[in-house]
Amino acid sequence: MSFKTAVDSKAIELNHLVLDMCSEAGSGHPTSALSLGHIVTTLLYHSMRWLPDHPRYPTSDRLVLSEGHAVPIVYAAYADLEGVVGREGEHKNLNTNDLSTLREASSLLDGHPNPMEGFPFFDAATGSLGQGLSVAAGLGLAAAGDDLDKKIYCLIGDGESREGQIWEALDFIIDHNLTNVLPIFNCNGYGQADAVSDQQSAETMQKKLEAFGWDAIILDGHDADQIRDAIEKFRDQNADAAPVEVVAQTIKGWGIPSIQGQGWHGKPASGEALAQAHQELNATAQELATSDAMDELRIYPPTEWSESATPEKKAMTLDQAFAAFDMQKIKRGGRLATRKAYGLALRCLGQVNPNVFALDADVSNSTFANGFADDEALSSRFVECKIAEQNMISVGAGLSAAGKIPFCSTFAKFLTRAYDQIEMGLYSGAQLKIVGSHAGISLAADGPSQMSLPDIAWFRSLSRAKNHQGNPGCYVLQPADAYAAYALTMEMADYDGLCYMRTHRPDVEFIYDENTKFDLGGFEVLTHGRDLLIASAGYMVHECNKAIDRLDKLGIDATLVDMYSLPFDEESLLDLANDNGGMVITVEDNFGASMGSAIADACTESGDAFTIQQMYVKRIPKSARSEDSILGLCGLDAVQIAQSAASMLGVVAS
Repeated sequence: MSFKTAVDSKAIELNHLVLDMCSEAGSGHPTSALSLGHIVTTLLYHSMRWLPDHPRYPTSDRLVLSEGHAVPIVYAAYADLEGVVGREGEHKNLNTNDLSTLREASSLLDGHPNPMEGFPFFDAATGSLGQGLSVAAGLGLAAAGDDLDKKIYCLIGDGESREGQIWEALDFIIDHNLTNVLPIFNCNGYGQADAVSDQQSAETMQKKLEAFGWDAIILDGHDADQIRDAIEKFRDQNADAAPVEVVAQTIKGWGIPSIQGQGWHGKPASGEALAQAHQELNATAQELATSDAMDELRIYPPTEWSESATPEKKAMTLDQAFAAFDMQKIKRGGRLATRKAYGLALRCLGQVNPNVFALDADVSNSTFANGFADDEALSSRFVECKIAEQNMISVGAGLSAAGKIPFCSTFAKFLTRAYDQIEMGLYSGAQLKIVGSHAGISLAADGPSQMSLPDIAWFRSLSRAKNHQGNPGCYVLQPADAYAAYALTMEMADYDGLCYMRTHRPDVEFIYDENTKFDLGGFEVLTHGRDLLIASAGYMVHECNKAIDRLDKLGIDATLVDMYSLPFDEESLLDLANDNGGMVITVEDNFGASMGSAIADACTESGDAFTIQQMYVKRIPKSARSEDSILGLCGLDAVQIAQSAASMLGVVAS
């Protein structure tokens, strides 16, 4: 039997399984899956070097299914090969009987790829289209950095190729010479509602890719010989040649005429339609003269790998870093921006932890990630992602899947365009450490297009969910000074999950020293009072300090708390609030629904009586020439904070 015939036979066998599992689930995308039958069969049964009983073996080739809705074809092949599945400590071999559980609440087979639910063949949750190639790039980057002999394959739909992130990733792969990544575009001609645009046709895609600098091979996606030969060209490519990419012309619903064309996306066949589909697929098998022979299909194992022990080292403290990098003058001056402290911490982390990677989006000289980049010992782990934040976050997810700790930094404002990618990273269990610089209105002169104002609210929403380990889905961190930023960067690296830290542009006075301990979920009491609790975070802690002085002159004894973490220890904070007569005022430099709302929720849920007032940015800001000016414009300077606090107590403040 020829290789082509063997792949035809196996693909048809898998396609029957796809029809049945989607029918049993009552949902799914069988026609997309059928269009990938030959490509997935060629990859999993021949071209990929991997182990079904150890899919995460360090040198194993990886497959990223960016076209996540087509996942039934991968489930079918994996079950046929009895690949290992299961959550931690619950491993078993998948079999074809398990396919009937597709999309059940208790099933390991989610509707789209979801590794954290017990399917370790995948490295990231996909299905929000356009992100998979960036994840593949991150996997390829990690493999290249570790000098591992592994290839990364990514299956991409023609419809999703309209997403700009795909083209960000294609640029990135060439920028970083990732010849171990093979994008395969599945051009079946249809999206969800209609046929794809001519701009996504196979011929146009080939021209676009060639213009981007790729060696784009156009082929019949149902011809196993052509698929195999293209993959072999990829595996054997010269590092100096243009990177190889495949444009596969396929048929959505291959082998079954009755479910081809428009109207069958996301619609499984059932009843008589299912019986007819099986009959047509059997007729296709007879036309191709297939049989059950498997002589031409063989899975090749990956190269052997042995782990080398890395001795643990302890990072320097901030004071030690000041001394080591000739920054004693800054220490004596007593002022440093939190963004600069972050850059220093990142560099010190990189020196002791070889798994730490620094990613930045063309603003490293502002986020201060450039200290990592400029360190000769670390520069190979600095990844310049250019102005492409969506790609940067998904590359970080790929690095995380390969065991790395990616710190992704850019202006906090620009992270908003990557919220989807961050959310998918959370679902993937990615160790993303995200740092948004130039946050809040203290940016002043650059104006609202550069300020980040809804970021805390959005990341706080993630913090309220539990991750797969039962911990907060995200820790949201707002350091008020350099010592806090430095220490919290270290804490982020140790946390098993997603973290977001907000840093600001202006230099600020030191509040703390290296003896202060910062814990995720903690807060710090800066002044103890009895009349009123003021809760703030980040840059606004300094303004609240000024307000405390004004309140003191009015005879008001206020407590000031630095709420540097969300979530926080609610019980301890409410005890403080009760010690202050249940009077609470919150101050923050964003659009609200953030730290103040978190405290308000805690007060409400406690059932006790509290009076709470939230101060936040309640107008659209504009440019101003100083921090004081913009704070005054937005009603958040020390004078207005003190007036609001005094008013809560019935005291008139001028």
